[in-house]
Amino acid sequence: MSEGTATTADLDVRLEKHRVELTGYCYRMLGSSFEAEDAVQDTMVRAWRSYDKFEGRSSMRSWLYRIATNVCLDMLNAGNRRARPMDLTGPSPLAQAALTPRADNTWLEPMPDARVLPTTGDPAEAAVAKESVRLAFMAALQQLPPKQRAVLILREVLAWRASEVAELLGTTVASVNSALQRARATLAESEGEGADAATSDPLDEEQQKLLERYVAAFEGYDMTALTALLHEDAIMTMPPFDLWLRGTSDITGFMTTMGAACANSRLIPVEVNGLPGFAHYKPDEEAGGYVPWAVQALEISKGRITGFHCFLDTARWFPLFGLPPHLDGPEEVAALTASGVRGGTGTGGGVEAEADEVE
Repeated sequence: MSEGTATTADLDVRLEKHRVELTGYCYRMLGSSFEAEDAVQDTMVRAWRSYDKFEGRSSMRSWLYRIATNVCLDMLNAGNRRARPMDLTGPSPLAQAALTPRADNTWLEPMPDARVLPTTGDPAEAAVAKESVRLAFMAALQQLPPKQRAVLILREVLAWRASEVAELLGTTVASVNSALQRARATLAESEGEGADAATSDPLDEEQQKLLERYVAAFEGYDMTALTALLHEDAIMTMPPFDLWLRGTSDITGFMTTMGAACANSRLIPVEVNGLPGFAHYKPDEEAGGYVPWAVQALEISKGRITGFHCFLDTARWFPLFGLPPHLDGPEEVAALTASGVRGGTGTGGGVEAEADEVE
C-alpha cells in the first residue's frame, strides 16, 4: 500500500507510531508537558483531515514534523517563555524565604521519559535523547527564538540534514546554517549556569548507591546524611513557587522548618526529563497512609546531588506520571516501588512557516 492511500484503521496505526517522538519534539519546542500533548493531538487531527492531499512526495514522518512545527510556531506566537525559578530571580536566604506562586504558564514543566523518548537499542542515541530533555537544556532552548529553536532541535537532536530542515521550514540551507550557528552561540553562553551534569545511562553502581543513600536520608529525614550527599552549592527549586535555595545549610534548614511536614515521607522512583527522580508522598495526617506532595528530579555530578527540583502541582503531575492519588501503607509503597513507574502514553489549519530568513 502506498503512502498516499490507506484505510482508516491503517492510517490510525501509522499516525500513532509517531506520537512519542512528536511529543518529544513539541515538548522541546514548548517547554510544557500538556501543551506538547495538545500540539501533537492537533497535529494528528490536521494530518487526518488533510491526508487526501498528502501525495507521498516526502515520508509521512517528515510530513508530520512539518505540521507539528507549524502548530508549535503558532502556539509560540504568544511569546511566552517557560523558565525555572533560577532563570527569573536570585536565590533567597533561608531567613527571607517566602512561598510566592506564579502562574502555571511561567514554568518549565516536568515530563515522564516514556512520553517523549522513543525506545531505541542504540545506547549513544538514547543518551543524546535523554540529554535533550534534561531541565537545564530545556531551559536553554527556551532562550532561543522559536525558529532557531526548531532548527537546533531538528539538526542537533534529531540529526536532520540542513536541506531537510530548509525544506520543512520553507527556507534556504544558508538560512538554516546561519540560524544553527546563532542558536549554538546562545546555548554556549548559558553553559555552566545550573546545567545538568552528565549522568550515565543506565545509572552506574556509584550513582545507584547515591540514590539509595538519598532515599534513606530523605525518608528518615536525616539532615546530616542528606548534607553529605548534596554538593555545597546544590540548588533546590519548588515550582509553582519562585523561591529557590542554594547551599546545604539553606536547603536542610528549609526542610526542617517550612518543610517539616515532609518528615516520614516515602519516595517512589520515576523517570523524569532524562534524570533520576521520585514521586514524593508525605504522611496523610487525617486518613493515614500517604498523599502526593511533589515530583522530584535530581541532577547529579561527581558523586553529589547538585540539583533538587520539586514540582508541587501534584493534581497535574501525578496523573501524568500514572501515579496513584493515595498510598494506604508500606505494602502499597513497596509494591509500587517494585513495579516501577514510567508514565503512560496519553493524548492530551496550520500556518505555513515563512520562506524568508529564519529569525
